[in-house]
Amino acid sequence: MSGAELAVAALGGDRRALARLLTAVENRTPVAEAALRELYPKAGRAHLVGITGPPGSGKSTLVAAIIGRLREAGRSVAVLAVDPSSPITGGALLGDRVRMQAYAGDRDVFIRSMAARGHAGGLSSATGAAAAVLDAAGFDLILIETVGTGQSEVEVAAMADTTVVLEAPEMGDEVQAIKAGLLEVADIVVVNKGDRPGAQRTAAQLRAMLVAAPKVGRGDGRPRPKAPEVLLTTAATGEGVPQLLAALERHRAAGQGSDAAATRLARAEAQVWAIAAERLRSRLHDPTHRSATASTLRAVADHDLDPYAAADRLLADVE
Repeated sequence: MSGAELAVAALGGDRRALARLLTAVENRTPVAEAALRELYPKAGRAHLVGITGPPGSGKSTLVAAIIGRLREAGRSVAVLAVDPSSPITGGALLGDRVRMQAYAGDRDVFIRSMAARGHAGGLSSATGAAAAVLDAAGFDLILIETVGTGQSEVEVAAMADTTVVLEAPEMGDEVQAIKAGLLEVADIVVVNKGDRPGAQRTAAQLRAMLVAAPKVGRGDGRPRPKAPEVLLTTAATGEGVPQLLAALERHRAAGQGSDAAATRLARAEAQVWAIAAERLRSRLHDPTHRSATASTLRAVADHDLDPYAAADRLLADVE
């Protein structure tokens, strides 16, 4: 099927066509680009929620609990779970998502694992395009669960309408999260595994940190109107999940105001720059430029050429 045909089929509710289209998006094929030209004008209605945090904080379990509550309310939901890439195949290494698979037969739930493919942050560079496809396909809420490595996942803030950062009690993650910048980009902070000892203390410490911290932006430099909410959940039992969903709705409603245009612009900027950078890298590694690129890099390695002049030379070669 052509890209336009896949787009029409996906819009018509064909889940197999939707899966094929997401594969094309992940592989960055011309079919995907053709489909996105048809689909992108129809996107922009879904609520995009990024969920990130350190390993062991229970992201996948919380996502499964959120799916359950949303389905009880009759709402559709899609999940983009960004996994580390296999160093050999480049494919996604699926984590523990057994609970999510309970919804595999539900037409109003769509779960897709995507490989990070060595991307510097926690998100695959194709994640934004995949989210746009799911948005156009009519899902009410799109959950983007990122790789649980912590350090560079702050880029989720530039993509999501609402960024949820998970912590777990007594894991020693509080200072690490601040170092990584995760709390700085959080719209909502969730202390998961709230039935464990120390959960209330961890939540109180995080509230104090967030109130005292500078009101920095969501990854795009814009100031915050107030400190993020800090909530307690026990995802394994569902406790606290309704309160989290209510907080998501409050944040979305607040974002419909004067900052909405700035948020959309920041997201567009991040997506376009990522695509432009990826295409530049692709051109530099193209066989027609490979020899010149290798020669320029050798000149830098031998200190015959400085890196700035080398970069200018490479850019001139691909113009």
